Amino acid sequence: MNKVSGRIAFVLILNGVGIKSFPIERFVNIGLRGSTLLAKFALLFLLAYFLEPADIALYGLIVVTIAYATYALGFDFYTYSTRELLGKKPDQWARLLRDQSVFFIVTYIVVLPLLALIFFLGFIPWSVAPWFFILLVLEHLAQELNRLLVAMSRQLYASVVHFLRSGLWALIVAVLFWVFPSVRSIEFALSAWGVGVATACCVGGLVIFKLDRACLWQTIDWQWVRRGVKVALPFLVATLAIRGLFTLDRYWVEALSGADVLAAYVLFAGVANAVTAFLDAGVFVFLYPGLIKAFKEKDATSFKSGMKVLIRQTLIISLLLSISAALLIHPVLFFIGKEVYVEHVGLLYVLLVAIVLYALSMVPHYGLYAMSQDRSIIISHLVSLVVFVAIAALMTRILPVYGVPLALCGSFVIMLVHKSMAYIKLKKKQSWIQEGKVSLEIADI
Repeated sequence: MNKVSGRIAFVLILNGVGIKSFPIERFVNIGLRGSTLLAKFALLFLLAYFLEPADIALYGLIVVTIAYATYALGFDFYTYSTRELLGKKPDQWARLLRDQSVFFIVTYIVVLPLLALIFFLGFIPWSVAPWFFILLVLEHLAQELNRLLVAMSRQLYASVVHFLRSGLWALIVAVLFWVFPSVRSIEFALSAWGVGVATACCVGGLVIFKLDRACLWQTIDWQWVRRGVKVALPFLVATLAIRGLFTLDRYWVEALSGADVLAAYVLFAGVANAVTAFLDAGVFVFLYPGLIKAFKEKDATSFKSGMKVLIRQTLIISLLLSISAALLIHPVLFFIGKEVYVEHVGLLYVLLVAIVLYALSMVPHYGLYAMSQDRSIIISHLVSLVVFVAIAALMTRILPVYGVPLALCGSFVIMLVHKSMAYIKLKKKQSWIQEGKVSLEIADI
């Protein structure tokens, strides 16, 4: 540490496990992501404080439906384009992004009209339809920009875009809700959301526009696009299946228990999902590119150590955050002062168990993803959706309120077991990993 290298050396002791020196960029990154989470928490709690449960229920449905629809718009094409991007020289990146953008235009033409069925069927009122489609397009663009920036190792820029997209506007709305009673409405929150995500798109776009554009004279590679569609389609099915769990559950709760219980479910699900949001920001986004690189280069030492760090940090952080949420929710509910949330606080405990199981399943998930073992991931997600529907159909007859979150727990257990078994089996087939293990043992001797 005798050089000014932009790194801060420190050691965190968590259950006796030392964590090595981290880049200062990572701390700034986590700080921005953490600020985003705090802002979203502040907004969610103040919405629950100032608005009626029915409004919270509607807001929750809008948020999860937009999040789900962004995957349909993106077609999970990034699962193909990210690997292609990492395998090309930077002077070819602009061409790949242009070809990907052309494909997105096609998905917009096909998918956006189909989404109008949500309003025709009465799932969401027509009054919010304009904001729904504006936010959907902007959210998708911002999501793709985030993924590109991460793949290009621009994690700090990605965190800034994410903060503008999800954090800053939420913080501003929370302050304005507190100070000015006249702005306390869903419509105001949606309009601020739109401004925030549009700003994020502009900032992310500025970074992308700095790429070398000399390669853009080449014609669109439709064969590359078609190949990407074939690769992404199974991933899309798997993603729609797993994200369907986090969307279908809301609609199921509303159908069985009404808007008041859905409002409580939305609040507590927002708290529980913060665990995975923090893991995405502080762990997964930094470690999975290294796993992919180590596997491609057949670097057994880096791959094995990366997986060890991944499971250790995932387990420790998910448990610490879940325990903290379970303890701190009570003073928050006292502040909100609405009986419907206190009455159904048990939902939070079940959802926290579910989210820890889901977080742990992401460890073998990224191992499989690094190995390009897409089939195992796809099967796992599809099986999990089937298990969720089956368990929910049975449990909701006995426990109408708790049947859905218990079904999430059951489906995530199956997903964790299936992915872990697949990862262990496929890892044993990689001879270079086994050879690397032997080499390490000899070196230790």
